[in-house]
Amino acid sequence: MAEALHDPIHEAIAAVYRDESRRVFATLIRLLGDFDLAEEALADAFRAALEQWPREGVPANPRAWLVSAGRFKAIDGIRRRARFDPLDDHAEHVESIPDESADAEREGIEDDRLRLIFTCCHPALAPDAQVALTLREVCGLTTEEIAQAFLSAPSTLAQRIVRAKGKIRDARIPYRVPEPDELPERLGSVLRVVYLVFNEGYLASSGDTLTRVDLSGEAIRLGRLLVTLLPEPEAVGLLALMLLQESRRAARATPGGELILLDAQDRALWNRAQIDEGRALVATALASRRPGAYTVQAAIAAVHAEAATPAATDWARIVGFYDLLLAAEPSPVVELNRAVAVAMRDGPAAGLALVDSLLAQGHLDDYHLAHATRADLCRRLDLTDEARTSYRRALALVRQAPERRFLERRLAELPA
Repeated sequence: MAEALHDPIHEAIAAVYRDESRRVFATLIRLLGDFDLAEEALADAFRAALEQWPREGVPANPRAWLVSAGRFKAIDGIRRRARFDPLDDHAEHVESIPDESADAEREGIEDDRLRLIFTCCHPALAPDAQVALTLREVCGLTTEEIAQAFLSAPSTLAQRIVRAKGKIRDARIPYRVPEPDELPERLGSVLRVVYLVFNEGYLASSGDTLTRVDLSGEAIRLGRLLVTLLPEPEAVGLLALMLLQESRRAARATPGGELILLDAQDRALWNRAQIDEGRALVATALASRRPGAYTVQAAIAAVHAEAATPAATDWARIVGFYDLLLAAEPSPVVELNRAVAVAMRDGPAAGLALVDSLLAQGHLDDYHLAHATRADLCRRLDLTDEARTSYRRALALVRQAPERRFLERRLAELPA
């Protein structure tokens, strides 16, 4: 059995699942009109692939094959249920399911996952439900991964997702891209979702790997779609931010997957094409009258990208951008990041005072990066006992294996 799971066909099916399952799922929702029915059809389609592809080979267009198989499996299921529930109009339901599997490869503004994002981000849903549902249904994150992003319990997130799907069904929320006059007011929640998807790919919230390139790549693709659909400054700013952060991917970890901090990265490995594109987009977005939070964060990333060495970083300019960011989107996490920049500009004591003030107010006590930041500032100030305490607190909270190993190394390096 173990050998069968590692033969070329099964490995191909696993690769198709990783690359195509959420695209197939989004199309099945459009065809079937129901989240749960589409989930069941997706599972049935991949079960059929496991049975047939080893005999017949991987089809030339796996996505179209899976969409077609899922559609037929769903229709079979509806007809089976009709035998036991004759009062429902199952025939009408079956007739309403279009056969569009040949179009499974089409791209552009009418992309099925873009439709799905706007459905999941409908204003009838609570903001947290919008994000949780999109991360689950568009990107396939587990409830545990989403809960980590929300700093919430998995059971709470699961209930939120179930309620959101029920709201979409009961309120008959349409599965479509909004009309042009509706788009501006719907964009903010969609941008928030896309950025959370990117962050989960850029720095996975938990697990054995530092990044999930499939998610960050998907977020950038969706960001490009949004800029094409609605080239508002904040959509442009978000795309710039994602490109500038993604440009550092190759330098962020060792070949063995260990974390490398920004000041220790080999800048020759940074992707110059992404940096150049990101900087050009930042300039475009900053030309707006009131730059938003994504645009300002992109400007901060651009300052880092412009520095040939860590010592050449313009920290005063970065602190100024954080001041703008706090005005646009105040939050304890932004204050923490600003404290790091202040520490680089004015010295670790100044940064530590800001971090201690945040923690004294009860902010970020369950956020491992706050304690990791405090530990590093104490380490730089030779406050060894305090550094050790903060590293241990960070280790008690961290969920991601490479980050955990990095913090363990830093703790072990402290003087006895």
